[in-house]
Amino acid sequence: MSALANKENPSTAASAKTAAKVLPFSGKHGSRIDFRRAGLTALRNVVPPAVVLALILLVWQVLCSSTDASLPSPHQVWQDSYELIAYPFFNYGSQDIGLGWRVLVSLQRVVYGFGLAAVCGVIIGAIIGQSVWAMRGLDPIFQVLRTVPPLAWLPLSLAAFQDSNPSAIFVIFITSIWPVIINTAVGVRNIPQDYRNVAEVLRLNHFEFFWKIMLPSAAPYIFTGLRIGVGLSWLAIVAAEMLTGGVGIGFFIWDAWNSSRLPDIIVALAYIGIVGFALDKLVAALGKLVTRGAVAN
Repeated sequence: MSALANKENPSTAASAKTAAKVLPFSGKHGSRIDFRRAGLTALRNVVPPAVVLALILLVWQVLCSSTDASLPSPHQVWQDSYELIAYPFFNYGSQDIGLGWRVLVSLQRVVYGFGLAAVCGVIIGAIIGQSVWAMRGLDPIFQVLRTVPPLAWLPLSLAAFQDSNPSAIFVIFITSIWPVIINTAVGVRNIPQDYRNVAEVLRLNHFEFFWKIMLPSAAPYIFTGLRIGVGLSWLAIVAAEMLTGGVGIGFFIWDAWNSSRLPDIIVALAYIGIVGFALDKLVAALGKLVTRGAVAN
């Protein structure tokens, strides 16, 4: 009777077998796969840089351990600059502050200069990408101006603003705006014609076309330019602060050089590299969130 029931209802028997096979795998096995994937991701992203860093420190220690070495060894840097490493936010006076506070001062200038460059760069890039005449008239000029080194703008900005803080912000702005303009213009020119046709059918005005069609389509290109721009901003502010003074991380390096504090300079360089890496990853994560993982062609 049971055999006859299985022949008459094969779907029932198949579903019972499937349930018997599937149900036990829904618990522990799934969690083991997640842990394994997380472990592999950690190994792939953390272990190789850690190994390379350890090798660099080892070679550095061997080369600079002698008494006549011109550069301090990692052990000497740790001994001489321990307070800067362990306590980045101490505050003993106007200039006797930790590197954490100095980095925040520099970041504040970067936020102003890069934020202004991002807004103006996207708008100007959209105009150039939309208008053939604007591209022909402005693109050659921008290509020339973007090759000017950041510090070459500093004397003009000091003469114009008569103050070091807005001068440094202007140097950041003029340095970081060019990749935003160029990449935005390329992204706007690469908007599919189908999208433009839909905008004409829907009779979108210029603002609606910019907000609903242009920005989403060109977003991967825009964020590529923003990543390049934020890196240039961080480079420009460090260089500008060496000449304008203040309490930023750039002036700290110049002051440490004048005082022959090479270990402090090395620690400051490590701070600059870590902050620059974090800024790049922050803009990249924001771009991935906005563009939903889309990549510029």
